[in-house]
Amino acid sequence: MNEKLLNDAKLYAEKLFENNSDGHDYMHTFRVYKNAMMINEKEHGNEEIVTLASLLHDVDDHKLFNTENNENARKFLVEHDIPEDEIEEICKVINSVSFSKNKGKKPETLEGMIVQDADRLDAIGAIGIARTFAYGGKHNRGLDSSIEHFHEKLLLLKDEMNTKTAMDIAADRHEFMEEFLRRYNEEVSID
Repeated sequence: MNEKLLNDAKLYAEKLFENNSDGHDYMHTFRVYKNAMMINEKEHGNEEIVTLASLLHDVDDHKLFNTENNENARKFLVEHDIPEDEIEEICKVINSVSFSKNKGKKPETLEGMIVQDADRLDAIGAIGIARTFAYGGKHNRGLDSSIEHFHEKLLLLKDEMNTKTAMDIAADRHEFMEEFLRRYNEEVSID
């Protein structure tokens, strides 16, 4: 992939998320990108689509931006002369990532499956635990409310992975979360 395009996409994400502290910062974007590249190496999707969709996957997230029709992603892609059909494919992948908007739905393309898995891997394991409490603290949620998030979403993700590569990684991260919850419940017990 074009090195300048890759670096520009990273800088664009970093700029958009520089003031975010609720777990959707640019480091989240870079971890999703890293996960996507690791999965793609074994699953063999279109590298440019996976790269750009992973780096732009949150630039129009409804929780963070008041945009429509992937406005921020499209702006970046048009400015970098990405062909219209590829822009549409990248936006289709981006739109298949969100957990809340895609419950129970699998992406239609391998690239969508890879990026969705990459994002979901960053929501589980040690980093998922840290992000849950960062988000909870930023939004005035107490510990109990944050713990509920494990049962509402995080513990479900292992069984919703699309690729074999992500399934293998998710199994270990899921086990770590279960151990964390066991220890947490043990430590907060007032019996």
